[in-house]
Amino acid sequence: MAKTNHHPMIYDYLKKHQEDPTSRVFAPLAEAYRKSGLIEEAIEIAREGLKLHPRFIGGRVALARALFDKKRYQEVIDELALVVQDIPDNIVAQRLLAESYLMLGRVAESLNAYKMLLYFAPQDTETARLVGELETQAYDKGLLVLRSDPEPLPTFDIRSAQAALTDDPQVKRLQKIKRIERLQGLLQKVERYRMRNKLNLELG
Repeated sequence: MAKTNHHPMIYDYLKKHQEDPTSRVFAPLAEAYRKSGLIEEAIEIAREGLKLHPRFIGGRVALARALFDKKRYQEVIDELALVVQDIPDNIVAQRLLAESYLMLGRVAESLNAYKMLLYFAPQDTETARLVGELETQAYDKGLLVLRSDPEPLPTFDIRSAQAALTDDPQVKRLQKIKRIERLQGLLQKVERYRMRNKLNLELG
């Protein structure tokens, strides 16, 4: 029988969860399950925990990670779309959302998410290269006239874009990304988010 390579913290988290099933330890436990290859268990424990803590962002991101590993991209989007609206600087959620849109061929939505990710992490050169690749192909094919692409676009060369996620050598040869235009609507969301945080600090 093959030896199972469990995440070293899985037993500690499991013990704490058994001692208090209502705690938020379900999130790191789900992540430990995921890293051990126990994806279905990770999804199950995360969903159960979110029933008790539906607004716990860490739990929702843990669930989204596991769903992404199972290639259940639409479910990832369902879990994270509201998260990034409330907390646009959650880098992990933005990246998972962008990659899920991309894997479904929803180019404009993927670009929006990647641009937001790059706005909060401008030093991320890999994301910059990917945005450049997506923008170039999308502009060439006239896809960016749409704000969103609710259905997969068969005319878009999605394989090339997906290759960028796996560090395809061709991506390394791309020209430096041109200056990314900031979308007015998205920036307004960021500003509202920052103002809300400032107000909360002042009231607190």
